[in-house]
Amino acid sequence: MSESATLETQAIDPSFDDIWDELVWRGLVHVSTDEAALKELLAGGPVTYYCGFDPTAASLHLGHLVQLLTMRRLQLAGHKPLGLVGGSTGLIGDPRPTAERTLNTRETVAEWVRSLQGQVSKYLSFEGDNAARLVNNLDWTAPLSAIDFLREIGKHFRVGTMLKKDAVSARLNSDEGISYTEFSYQILQGLDFLELYRQYGCVLQTGGSDQWGNLTSGTELIRKVEGAHVHAIGTPLITNSDGTKFGKSEGNAIWIDAELTSPYAFYQFWVNTDDADVISRLKVFTFLTRDEIAEYEHKVADEPFRREAQLRLARDVTTLVHGVEQTEAAIAAAEALFGQGDLASLDRATLESALRELPNTTTAPGTTIAQALADTGLTKSLGEARRAVAQGGVYTNNAKAEDADAPIGGAALPGGMVVLRRGKKTLAGVFVE
Repeated sequence: MSESATLETQAIDPSFDDIWDELVWRGLVHVSTDEAALKELLAGGPVTYYCGFDPTAASLHLGHLVQLLTMRRLQLAGHKPLGLVGGSTGLIGDPRPTAERTLNTRETVAEWVRSLQGQVSKYLSFEGDNAARLVNNLDWTAPLSAIDFLREIGKHFRVGTMLKKDAVSARLNSDEGISYTEFSYQILQGLDFLELYRQYGCVLQTGGSDQWGNLTSGTELIRKVEGAHVHAIGTPLITNSDGTKFGKSEGNAIWIDAELTSPYAFYQFWVNTDDADVISRLKVFTFLTRDEIAEYEHKVADEPFRREAQLRLARDVTTLVHGVEQTEAAIAAAEALFGQGDLASLDRATLESALRELPNTTTAPGTTIAQALADTGLTKSLGEARRAVAQGGVYTNNAKAEDADAPIGGAALPGGMVVLRRGKKTLAGVFVE
């Protein structure tokens, strides 16, 4: 195993006086309730806190990973986490900026609850004095009648205040408008905080800053009902230095489920991090210390071509999410694809997932290498393909191609896969059937 940390070996960064200062340094506090009070609260005895995850898909994605690792940091500092997977709020869905969510069946939501509970569990410890606990808000909303909900909870919310929440106001000004179903989401999330305060003494909620209106609905509800002051932290939405939304490309999220985003694709996502973003990513997504990250900051400035910071980021985050074995397989695949390792030694699933991430084509065994080059887009024409082979710049499974008219099937590995490479870095995949 590399020097990368796993969940079992993490520790608090000793260079910080308290966890609040570390969260601020890592860029994890975009907005919060009273900062001085929060700093004092977290520096004291164990605090019970929670973060909620709605089952609106079968897996969590990188935006959720920010929350999971924030929860883990707080737990390492001695605080007690509650991981809430929203069996009831998942049936409703919080307002999106553009249009109403599709309401999923109760059976689908229940299945996704189980899936997300398993994912959340990987990032928390369920042992010791500050052991984590999983909770489901369906447990306290299902028995609640509509009349009781309106009388006991709804009376504490003012419609004027609810209309001012960013998520709601954006939809009110859109052509789609907003349904009462999604409008009521903030009340349900407020109820969650109230119930967790009553049951477990929970006094802190964390979430993305785009959820700030929902987070404060809980702090206000507890203040009105219980006369107590509780807290919320909104982490920043992670964006790239060019302003694009982090973790998405053409609407495709980077999932933490290996079936939805392969470990190879996951690893490559981090390897391709821009120099301008890599240090902030190391702060948010790894457990490297301040001193270690400072070293990588110098490496990015002095020798960016080595991409040491990106490689460390990719190794650490992939290890956290997919484990050491899958990470090593992803690294081996990346090296083999570029001629630095043995393609034949890779397991079939890893190689196939890697090739699916490249421009690829499925073809017959008798298709020529030249045709495969054109079909995958590595060349613009058959004539260009033949010239590229003649110049010695084409490789099939890391072996130099000598004859442009040779059948591509003759170079295939078991399983009918061919890594087609032009030059040092331009790759494509061929599946011979």
